[in-house]
Amino acid sequence: MIASYKKYILNFKQASGTSRGVLRTKETYFLILNKKLKIGYGECGLFRGLSADDRPDYEEKLQWLCKNIHLDKKMLFSELREFPSIQFGLEQAFLSLYNKNPFELFPSKFTTSKDSININGLIWMGSEAFMKKQIEDKLKVGFSTIKMKIGAIDFDTEIKLLKSIRKDFSSKEIELRVDANGAFQPKDALEKLKRLSELEIHSIEQPIKQGQIDEMAELCLKTPLPIALDEELIGIFNVTKKQKVLQTINPQYIILKPSLVGGFKGSEQWINLAEKQQIGWWITSALESNIGLNAIAQWTYSLGNTMPQGLGTGSLFTNNFESPLEVKNGHLRYNNSKNWKVKI
Repeated sequence: MIASYKKYILNFKQASGTSRGVLRTKETYFLILNKKLKIGYGECGLFRGLSADDRPDYEEKLQWLCKNIHLDKKMLFSELREFPSIQFGLEQAFLSLYNKNPFELFPSKFTTSKDSININGLIWMGSEAFMKKQIEDKLKVGFSTIKMKIGAIDFDTEIKLLKSIRKDFSSKEIELRVDANGAFQPKDALEKLKRLSELEIHSIEQPIKQGQIDEMAELCLKTPLPIALDEELIGIFNVTKKQKVLQTINPQYIILKPSLVGGFKGSEQWINLAEKQQIGWWITSALESNIGLNAIAQWTYSLGNTMPQGLGTGSLFTNNFESPLEVKNGHLRYNNSKNWKVKI
């Protein structure tokens, strides 16, 4: 078996705002396996400024993996323990290599175009007019779950935007989720959660910055609306530590991004621990190209979670790969009458 990797820069169609700043490009890496004329693809979705493996030795670890691909799988994954996005890329690449179709990793009704995945429509941060336009566009194309990133503009303006949706749509018609990306301060977070709860918000992701375990535990205990942990799960590799975080904070939900928490295996470990505590969960992509998104979508479908998932739509980038993935009526579908076009 021969392994190689290639760096790839994804370009956003338009600058996308988060509480961490504005994104214009997204760096990613592709792992390519060759064996007896067969090829396997995996995406190592490094997320600068967020991934636990955003380290100076990232490419060095990829080089090590390519040189040592012949080693036992268990040994490889153990060596990659602190590089969750590379773990995920390797999981994908092996599945891709050993399946008949390199892009069909988890054959199912999803991959045969007989079923779809309910997803939320994502509203990026920006001016009030920009955010309002995005909301209108998402509702027009049939999304029934809207996720709005908050925390970058004035909170009163964000409340006003959410109120404008609730004025026309009840919580039975449109499910509203918000993602603060840790933008609130612990001292005023509870008051903000109370104001949001008046608008029948489904949940809020990561209201305060990760690492404030006691403050987050208190918030989850007193919150008037469900809290979902997201960034809080990043960088925790030990199963005992994972269990301690969930037992201490006891959130209502956790959100799994395979690129950030160690791929399918790392995500499933979190899911198993959460379910023991009756903590809900859903899956979210993390700005991967269509190669990574495809892997996440197929795996997500296999889990059988009927909640709307936080999967991307592949439409953010100007230089994404053509794929069978498409969005219709707020659902991600795999149109297998369309072909993959991948040049890496």
